[in-house]
Amino acid sequence: MTNTEQGARRVQDTPPAGDPVLSLRGISKHFGAVSALSDIDLDVRAGEVVALVGDNGAGKSTLVKILSGVHQPSSGTIRFQGETVTLDDPSAALSLGIATVFQDLALCENLDVVANIFLGKELNPLQMDEVSMETRSWTLLNELSARIPSVRVAVASLSGGQRQTVAIARSLLLNPKLILLDEPTAALGVAQTAEVLDLIERVRDRGLAVVMISHNMEDVRAVADRVVVLRLGRNNGEFTPDASNEELVSAITGASNNSVSRRAGRRQAQAASPHPEAGL
Repeated sequence: MTNTEQGARRVQDTPPAGDPVLSLRGISKHFGAVSALSDIDLDVRAGEVVALVGDNGAGKSTLVKILSGVHQPSSGTIRFQGETVTLDDPSAALSLGIATVFQDLALCENLDVVANIFLGKELNPLQMDEVSMETRSWTLLNELSARIPSVRVAVASLSGGQRQTVAIARSLLLNPKLILLDEPTAALGVAQTAEVLDLIERVRDRGLAVVMISHNMEDVRAVADRVVVLRLGRNNGEFTPDASNEELVSAITGASNNSVSRRAGRRQAQAASPHPEAGL
């Protein structure tokens, strides 16, 4: 049995308890003659973070766009909270309880935090209820233990981590059951990355299901409960966060002979060889 199979079996032997909030079976997506996804299966349960990893072109972003209602699958079944659903557009996904934070965050830098959180969902839009909106914004941010100096500052003045916080707080406005995070720590510094990872843990602790796309294996290990690998638009293994870099890289690239596996082999050989001073 290969290392990849061993890592995949480690998850399958101990499945999480409870029915999935989201269950995908046989999801495929074709753009003309190009097959972006083929027979994808995925389960996500409440109160867990599932990391979706894979190389560029593996189909991660296409899958997120299907779940957010941007694209419709060519075939397959989507079940949400036990019901078979059709996500015709983003508003349909939002109404069901699926919120998405895309990599570009889609924030208006010239507007303040309150305006960004309620953008398109303003209270009493004909006569703006600014007080209620500000109170609700502070409530959301405090629940996430966010470090935002004021909800009346322009988003342009916030750090990358704070902007990600605003985007996640906006996704919580409609009380979703599932949050999709597309590269939430991309282009962030060390301190800002730690802040966002703490935020993801707090979202999970609220009992929400979270799907996180990331290329950073350390970030994945820090917060994910399971790691699902896509390769060339197909499932290629499911792992626990303690799976080795060798296992994950092999599943992502499809190659068992690479720099990570060779380095691991050299370390194992050094550990097995007797110390040169042992016989003195």
